[in-house]
Amino acid sequence: MTTATTTLSAVDLTEPRTFLGRGDELIALWRRFRTESPVHWHPVEGREVPGFWVLSRYQDVMEVYRDNKRFTSERGNVLATLLEGGDSAAGQMLAVTDGRRHRELRNLLLKAFAPRVLESVVDGVRRRADRLVREAVARGACDFAQDVAEHIPMATIADLLGVPAADRDYLLSLTKQALSAEEAEQSDEEALVARNELLLYFSDLAEERRGDPRDDVVSVLATATIDGEPLTEQEIVFNCYSVIIGGDETSRLSMISAVNELIAHPEQWRRLKSGEVAVESAVEEVLRWVTPAMHFGRRAVTDVEIGGRTLREGDVVTLWNSSANYDEEVFHRPEVFDLGRTPNKHVSFGYGPHFCLGAHLGRAEIHALLTALRTHVAEVVPTAPARPIHSNFLHGYSSLPVSLRPAP
Repeated sequence: MTTATTTLSAVDLTEPRTFLGRGDELIALWRRFRTESPVHWHPVEGREVPGFWVLSRYQDVMEVYRDNKRFTSERGNVLATLLEGGDSAAGQMLAVTDGRRHRELRNLLLKAFAPRVLESVVDGVRRRADRLVREAVARGACDFAQDVAEHIPMATIADLLGVPAADRDYLLSLTKQALSAEEAEQSDEEALVARNELLLYFSDLAEERRGDPRDDVVSVLATATIDGEPLTEQEIVFNCYSVIIGGDETSRLSMISAVNELIAHPEQWRRLKSGEVAVESAVEEVLRWVTPAMHFGRRAVTDVEIGGRTLREGDVVTLWNSSANYDEEVFHRPEVFDLGRTPNKHVSFGYGPHFCLGAHLGRAEIHALLTALRTHVAEVVPTAPARPIHSNFLHGYSSLPVSLRPAP
């Protein structure tokens, strides 16, 4: 991990090991970026692009999130694709589509993600979280990541997409391989194979739904038309992939990290357990503190000046949520984990035209978990160290062994 004496130019933000240090070290590192080099040029060797800009201040991150005229997502929206020159799903998957087609696809999907439509799904989330926590308490010890947190968002998104119950463990395995590279030794080739298998799976499921449409997102995409034309096969499978990746990973990692932080901050657990703080504000602080998606990115489509520096047309620009969410100009004592924090205008779901479609559902999942913990658990005790995932994009843990003492 980078120390306070290391120059910022020596920090490699493309290297997952950079993010494996203690939380306070990362907080200090991002404070240095905001203070010493808030619009920072990060060179890269051996990639298609020569480097990228690092934006670490809240105001700069928000400026780019809002601006889909001078910045585009269509040439990648995370470092993995931006540094290779583009994304194969550009113009077809909502997250990497801009302009009119983005508005049309987003309006189509918004119908499936409206809070009113999701009422029955959220009811299922509450029941599932409550049952999983009760079962874990009854066992006494568990790996919270694998025995509880894994099963809440995946089952929820699978309900939303209409994925058969028998396929869900398979999809969870593919999802983890495709994006988070949870083990350091996992290869890029394995991640690529997993992504392709996910796409093939949804291609087959969409074909089924065309002949037998149901009340799920796959059916909506498979039977929808825009300007009288059906969506292409690529648009259908890429957007199914986007929903399952985005809906599973960030919620799952937030829930695992929430428990890990409640262990590390017993006073905050006491405040939550006693009702001194509301579950709603606790959800927002978990999202700010954890920041499961550490960054997103854009390409400049024209020359733009930010923070006294000129970003040239074609430059890659990365927006570091994990720094913006700790900006002292916006958050009072951001280095303090405070479940009662308000206001709490974090950017963990992004902002602007690409604001996360599943934000309501993600909040509902964390809310359901915290409620179940507060109801059924008196104390959480770690039984082995948490195992962090290996990623320069996602933050969290793949394993969290704990014992749970039941509430009286």
